[in-house]
Amino acid sequence: MPGRSRTTGVFAYGAAAGLAVDLLVGDPRRGHPVAAFGRAAAAVENRLHHDHRGWGALHTAVCAGTTVALGAIAARAVRDRPAAAVALTAASVWAVVGGTTLGREARAIGGALAAGDLDVARERLPHLCGRDPHSLDGPAMARAVVESVAENTSDAVVGALFWGAVAGVPGLVGFRAVNTLDAMVGHKSPRHRRFGWASARLDDVAGWPGARLTAALATVAGGDPRGALKAWRADAARHPSPNAGPVEASFAGALGVRLGGTLSYGGRVEHRPVLNGEGRPVEVADIDRAVRLSRRVTGLTLAVCVGGRLIASALKRRNA
Repeated sequence: MPGRSRTTGVFAYGAAAGLAVDLLVGDPRRGHPVAAFGRAAAAVENRLHHDHRGWGALHTAVCAGTTVALGAIAARAVRDRPAAAVALTAASVWAVVGGTTLGREARAIGGALAAGDLDVARERLPHLCGRDPHSLDGPAMARAVVESVAENTSDAVVGALFWGAVAGVPGLVGFRAVNTLDAMVGHKSPRHRRFGWASARLDDVAGWPGARLTAALATVAGGDPRGALKAWRADAARHPSPNAGPVEASFAGALGVRLGGTLSYGGRVEHRPVLNGEGRPVEVADIDRAVRLSRRVTGLTLAVCVGGRLIASALKRRNA
C-alpha cells in the first residue's frame, strides 16, 4: 500500500518537474533522445525493409519493444530510491514531451505571417508539420499551424502523460517511440504503404485515449465549450485520422474557427472535410490563441493524470 502511494508521488513530482524543465528550456538542441531513437529506428529499417506488412510489424516490435524494455529496466533500477525515480521520470517527461518547442515554432511562424514575410513562414513551416509550404498562402499556413498545434498537443504532450500515468517511465518512452515510428514510416508513401502499416495502426491504438482526453480538456479550457462539444460530435468522425479528428474539431469549436479543407503533403493533394463549418476562417492571431489553449490543456492533463492515479490507488487500498 505505501508502495502504491509512493509510485503515485513519483509520477506526480517527476511529471511536474519534467514539464517545468520543458517550459523553461524546451527541447535540447543537441543529443535529443527522440532524434537518437529515430536514427536507430532508421538503421533497423534499412536492415529489415521489405514491401510486406509482416516485416513492418517486426520493425515496429523491435523498435518499440526495445524502448519499452529499456524504460522498464531503468525504472526497476531506481524503484527503491524515490529521489532517483523522480529524477528518471522528470528526465523522461522532458525527453518525450514537446509542448514548449511546439508553441515557439507556432509563434515564430505567426510572427512571420503577421510581418507579411511569407518566405520565412514557408521556411519554418516544415519544422511543425509535413505539408508542402510552397502550395500555401498566408491564411492556409495559419490554418495549418493551428491544426498542427491541436494535433501535436495530443501527440507531443497529452498522450505521453496519459501513458506515463498508466505505466510510468516505460509508458512515457513507449508512447513516444510508437508516435515517432508512425511519423517515420506510417505514411502512405510507396516505400512505406505496407511496411509502415503496423506502426500506423499501433499509433492509432496508443493515441486513442490521449486524443479523447485532449478533446475533452480543450472543450473545458476553451472559450466556447458548447461550440467545441458541438464540433467534436458533428465533425470528428469525418476526419481521416481517428485521433486527429476529435482534437482538431474540438480546438476548432473552442477557438470559433474553421479548420480542414484542401491541403498538400509531399506533392499529394488531399481534400479533407471542413471542421466546425460555422466558424470563421483562421487568422494569424488565432495561432497565439491555439498555443495558449494548448498550454491550458497541458496543465489540466497533469492534474487529471495525477488525480486519476490517486483515485486508482485509493480504490486498490479499499479492495486490498
